[in-house]
Amino acid sequence: MNETTRIIGIDPGLRRTGWGVIDVLGNSVRFVASGLVTSDAKDDLAARLCQLHDGLDTVVHAYAPHEAAIEQTFVNKDAGATLKLGQARGIALLVPARRGLVIAEYAPNAVKKAVVGAGHAEKIQIRMMVKVLMPKATFDSDDAADALAIALTHAHHRGSATARIARAMAASG
Repeated sequence: MNETTRIIGIDPGLRRTGWGVIDVLGNSVRFVASGLVTSDAKDDLAARLCQLHDGLDTVVHAYAPHEAAIEQTFVNKDAGATLKLGQARGIALLVPARRGLVIAEYAPNAVKKAVVGAGHAEKIQIRMMVKVLMPKATFDSDDAADALAIALTHAHHRGSATARIARAMAASG
C-alpha cells in the first residue's frame, strides 16, 4: 500500500449528521477535516432529508474521499425515532454510493471497541481516544468525533482480507 486512501466516516442523524475525513497511508493516519451537516427541525421530514443530502453531498464533493464508512442503525425503544434515524442513514448511504464510493458499515459497539478498546465506551472516551490517535484532529461535537472514530475503524479493518475482497468486488461491479 503506497497510495494514500481518503476515507470519510459518517455518523448519521436527522438533526445532526457528523462527518470526518482522514487520509490513510499504510499504518499512518492523518486528520483532514470534520464537521456537521444539520437539518432544520421546523421543516418537514422531506425537506430535512434534502438538507442532509445536499450538505453531505457538498462535503463529499469538497474532500473527494475514496471510501466511506457509516455507522449502522441501532434499534431503540422509540420506533418513530429509529425510523427517522433509518431515513437519515439512507441519505448517508446514498450520497457516497451515487459518487461510486466503496461503503463499509460498522455497528456502534464495533466502532467503540476498535477506537477505545471497549464496546460500551462513553462519548467522552471516544473524543479522548480520537485526540490520542490523531492529535491534530479538531471537532466541535460528539457527532463529528464519532464520525472520525468510524473512519478510524474502517482504516483499521480495511486491511483485512475480507475488506480487500469486498473492495475489489465493488470496484469491478
